Amino acid sequence: MLRVVSVLGSPRARGNSAILAEHFCKTARELGADVRTYVLNDLNYRGCQACMACKTELDKCVLEDDLTEVLESVANTDVLLMASPVYYGEVSSQLKGFIDRTFSYLVPDFPSNPRPSRLTPGKKLVFIQAQGQPDASQFADIFPRYSNFFRWHGFTDAYLIRACGVMDQGDVEKRRDVLDLAGDTARTVCENS
Repeated sequence: MLRVVSVLGSPRARGNSAILAEHFCKTARELGADVRTYVLNDLNYRGCQACMACKTELDKCVLEDDLTEVLESVANTDVLLMASPVYYGEVSSQLKGFIDRTFSYLVPDFPSNPRPSRLTPGKKLVFIQAQGQPDASQFADIFPRYSNFFRWHGFTDAYLIRACGVMDQGDVEKRRDVLDLAGDTARTVCENS
């Protein structure tokens, strides 16, 4: 059974990125996937402390907090879905804190190691980006940056579901094109895994 971990970075439970993630996950469940969702805003965790314990003492993050389970789930999943609004030209601080903690997945000699990640290669990344700015050329650098990071971790395929011009909570529910893209992407990911 295909395993999907959905990591929601919006502080709003019914934010546009969360709605798109819900749509993706509903389709994935209908196709038989096991889906686990984490709402980062509901968890208590700290960002990476730059302690380097994951490179010198342990093969995982030394911090024990609500993100411990999330990091374990991601390590054991087939598909990682990350969803975030764009705040000040970047992913939310909630999602950035999670991304920073994925540093623990890298082996100690990651800069020179041909296999820099502790994760099993071949996972898929689905990235959901919702932005109030309608101009798609704005913030187009976010997805390539993070998909490159996760390629380092052995993620072989990366998919973008992006909604531009969705400023107010729930705006994306009027955007059939993006909702269809979320469902179609779920079908593509599930049927090709």
